[in-house]
Amino acid sequence: MKKVLFFALIIIVASSFMHKDIKWVAIGDSITYLNDHPDETGHRINKGYMTAVTQKLPYIHYTNKGYNGWTSGGIAESIDKLGFEKADVYSVFLGTNDWWQGRPVGSLDDYKNNTGNNTVYGSFRIIVNKLRSLNADAKIILITPMQRADFVYINDYKNNAWGSYKPKNNQTLEQFADAIKGIADFEHFAVVDLYHTSSLELSKLVKFKRLKDPKTGHYTKYHYPNYIDVPFNPATDEYPYPVEAIDMTYDGLHPSNRGFEVIAEKLEKIIKKY
Repeated sequence: MKKVLFFALIIIVASSFMHKDIKWVAIGDSITYLNDHPDETGHRINKGYMTAVTQKLPYIHYTNKGYNGWTSGGIAESIDKLGFEKADVYSVFLGTNDWWQGRPVGSLDDYKNNTGNNTVYGSFRIIVNKLRSLNADAKIILITPMQRADFVYINDYKNNAWGSYKPKNNQTLEQFADAIKGIADFEHFAVVDLYHTSSLELSKLVKFKRLKDPKTGHYTKYHYPNYIDVPFNPATDEYPYPVEAIDMTYDGLHPSNRGFEVIAEKLEKIIKKY
């Protein structure tokens, strides 16, 4: 009898550690894409946020639907061509390219009234409608864009952009983050608010930006906000973010291993409840 009770207890304990497999489709831009393409970062990262989550929660199986440079508008426009599959969980991590490309953020009414792909709110409505058509019972997680330092693409210095410390097209990046939070609140979706995460503040994204002092011509390590308005010439200057400048990002925009770990920890707390 004791043996029967013992084995029954083992079965109960083992069952408590078993979990049904969960399929996760992660939709996003280059931050999501790079999870599976570390070679495009100069091997400055080796583990993106999806890999980090699934290492902690091995019953989660992800599909990477990240697209370099894409906006929510680009995703919405091609929504029926991207091969999105039925899944248990969808995460949507967009907005930073919408801001930089100057797309209008719009208003929550654009989302509520499904006004089309003319604003970020409208684009998100198209995306959400598609995900619901694939699985009405799926969990949807929205992720706000991170703050941004000055970005310089490691493989093409001419591809660069200023940080979120000033507006683009009279809009702040925070407005886009707040729009995504507003949609999540309206829909009662889980939201990961990276923009307002203290460990991802502007001053913590890079340790410094190495630029030529305009007066002396000597390379100098400028800390935020001192690098603002110090010129960078992509044709002649060295890459401004050497390895020792890496902090929460490796290039001012894309997360480093540490940055990805912050994102993964926040997602893990949400997904492990499902």
